[in-house]
This record gives sequence, structure tokens and C-alpha cells, in this order.
Amino acid sequence: MTQSSSGRSVTFRLCLMMFLQYAVWGAWLPVAARYMSAPVAEGGLGFTGIEIGQILGWAGSIGAISAPFIAGQIADRYFRAERFLALLMVVGGVLKWFTAAQTSFQAWLWLSIAYGVVFMPTLALSNSIAFAHLRDATGEFPRIRVWGTIGWIAASWTFPMIWLQQNLDLGWMPPFLSGPEVEGVTSKLANALRFSGVLAFVYAGLCMLLPATPPKPGGTDTLAFARAFRLLNKRSFIVLVVASLAISTIHQIYFLQTGPFFSSIGLLDSEIGPAMTIGQFSEILIMAFLGWMLMTFGMRNVLMLGGVAYFLRYGIWAMTELPPWLLVSSQLLHGVCYACFFASAFIYVDRIAPADVRHSAQTVFGIMILGGGPVLGGFLSGYLESHFSAGNESYFPGLWLTLSLIGLAATVLLLFSFRDESEHIDPTIPDPEAEALAGELG
Repeated sequence: MTQSSSGRSVTFRLCLMMFLQYAVWGAWLPVAARYMSAPVAEGGLGFTGIEIGQILGWAGSIGAISAPFIAGQIADRYFRAERFLALLMVVGGVLKWFTAAQTSFQAWLWLSIAYGVVFMPTLALSNSIAFAHLRDATGEFPRIRVWGTIGWIAASWTFPMIWLQQNLDLGWMPPFLSGPEVEGVTSKLANALRFSGVLAFVYAGLCMLLPATPPKPGGTDTLAFARAFRLLNKRSFIVLVVASLAISTIHQIYFLQTGPFFSSIGLLDSEIGPAMTIGQFSEILIMAFLGWMLMTFGMRNVLMLGGVAYFLRYGIWAMTELPPWLLVSSQLLHGVCYACFFASAFIYVDRIAPADVRHSAQTVFGIMILGGGPVLGGFLSGYLESHFSAGNESYFPGLWLTLSLIGLAATVLLLFSFRDESEHIDPTIPDPEAEALAGELG
């Protein structure tokens, strides 16, 4: 095998790795909230908004906080990354398969937390494997990572076509191929977890074919991790953390409430997952132009554009009387929300951090945002649902309006308090590890 063909083989395997990494996630997350919130009489679990917030919030938060220590302190020191990734995928697949058969809140809560602890480190591990085998990470990683978004889309499209629908025909909405729902469709949403489990087992098998990625000598520098907290001495970093925590909170509620919301405006259960992938399409487009946007408009303006996108999307959703096609199509703003705010935020952290602690700075920022946002989002989602449900009225207008105003407040904070303190790094060449960490939110 020539060096060129060998390089293409590695690239192909890394692309397939990213495809399956996010397919495992996209198979179940878009429909989970709908399944948990649907009444038991319809085949759902009948969990309250607060319970759903706790399940997804605590799972995401504990998983995000533990991930750097599992992936950085254990995998990086003692195991080949691809083998440890395979092990975590097998355990995660078993947990997801077992969770699908559970009906109690306590079982879902603890199994979901266990899954979060197992799954979240795989995001960092897959990124590390990719970085270890790319000659030009800045130029090559985005082309590898985009296959993760494609994998999310593919899984979200495939599940309903196989498990939830029959007699497929062309339609107007993604995946543009749909049909009448099968009987008892809501109860069959549990199969999304089993589908994710099967994909995890397939992924674990692929890991055995990935290029060998041995432990890093010395592992993670714990002193650098501690030094990264000195960024809190920078005003811009503190402002960014506060704004990001607010945005991360309302971003988490997107995954908690979009499924039930789309159901309330008339979408079938089999249409929810595919409809949410509209946001992933716009994400791909915006990410392709992010470097140009940072160079042309500046960091603060791009961050503010992301905040404004949250304000607009949730503001549109607050007007529930709008046509369903318009409410669904506003998902196109998701790419602006994610890329302009979160990807840019991680890139900014990389710029202002000293060169020898940049990775640790990303980890510190990630723990603050990925750890705090899901918990706050879970509690806020449950509170708003309960507060605006008084009188048996739809709570969605009040909920989305509140989130819209939080997005606006974060944008105003950036406008008056954020000043770009970075003086190095060409903004047209974002750091790939910063983008990789940002991808864990998308």
C-alpha cells in the first residue's frame, strides 16, 4: 500500500469514526423528551417537565464534568485510545438498550447519569484520535468533523423510516421520504435507544480497525489545569463565562422542549427527529464561513450574532399561532446559534490562554459551560413548564418568550461589557481543538 493510499485509508476510517460517534447520539436525543413527556395512555412515560430536566440535565452535567478526568487522566495515561473508546461504547450500548425497557423515573435518572459518564468522554477520545493522525489538524479536522454532523442527520432520518412509518413516499420535510405512522408509534420511540445501542456496538467494532493511538507520556499536566483558572483575572473571560452560562442554559432547554413543542403544533412523532435536523444543515453552512465572519466582523459581533439568533428563534416559537412550516423552518437559525456563539467562544478562549495551558483552558471553560448549563437548563425548563401551565393552557408561548429574553440579555451583556482582549492568532485559522470542544454542544 502506498503512503498516499495509506493516508486515504486513515482519513476514511476517521470520517467513519466521526459519523458513528454522532450517529449514536443523534439516534435517540431528538426524540427522548417527546417519549418521556408523552402520556402513559399514548405509550409514553408520562414524566413531568422537572423530571425530564433532571434526567437529561444531570446526565449531561455529570458526564461533562467527569469526561476530562476519564479521557484525560485515565485514557491518556494507561490505555490505547481506540481500545478504551471501544470499551466505553460497548458499556454505553448496553446501558441504552437496558434503559429502553425501563418505565420509572428513578431507573431512567440513574441509568442516564451512568450513560452520561460513559458517553461524554468518547467525544474527547474521538477528537484525540483524529488529532493524533492528521498532519494538518487545522486544515483537515473540519473535513473530518463534518461527518459527525452528517452521522447525526443520518441516524435521525433512518430511525423513523424503519421503526415508525410505513408505505414511504416523497414529502416536503426532511428526510423528504415519509409515510403513515405505524400503530402505537409513541411507544415505539423507545426503540430509538435500542437503535443507538446497536450503532454503539457497530462503532465499537470499528474501533478495532482504527489506527493505534497509544497513551501520551505523562498524561495531562495538572499544574496547567490549575493555571488555566487564572483566566478568571481577565474581564473578557468572566463576561464570556456569564453570557455562555446563560446561553448554555437555554440551549439545553432546546433539547428538552423541542420534541414536545413540535408535537403540540401538529408534527407526528415520526417527524420530530428529522425536523430537528434542519438545524444541523445550517450548522454545516455557517461553520464553513465562521473564519471569514470572525475576520470581517470581529469576535464580539459574531458572539452577539449568535445571541441574537437565540433571541429570534425562541421569539418566533413564542408565537405558536404561526404556521407549523414557519416554526419548523426557523430551525435554520440553529446553525447561527451554535456556530456563532459556542464555536466562537471556544476559539476566543484558545486565543487569550497562554500557549502552554490552552488545552487546559478549554477544559476549564467546557466544565463551566457543559457542566453548569445542563443542570440550570433542566431546573429552569421544569419550572417554566409548571409556571406557565396554570389553567391547563399551553406553556410554550411563555416558555419560549422567557428563553428569548434570556438570549437578548446575554447579547446586551456582550454589547456593553465584552472587549476582545486577544492580540494573537489569525481569526481565519481557528484552532481545531477549540472547534472540537464546541462540537460537544451542537
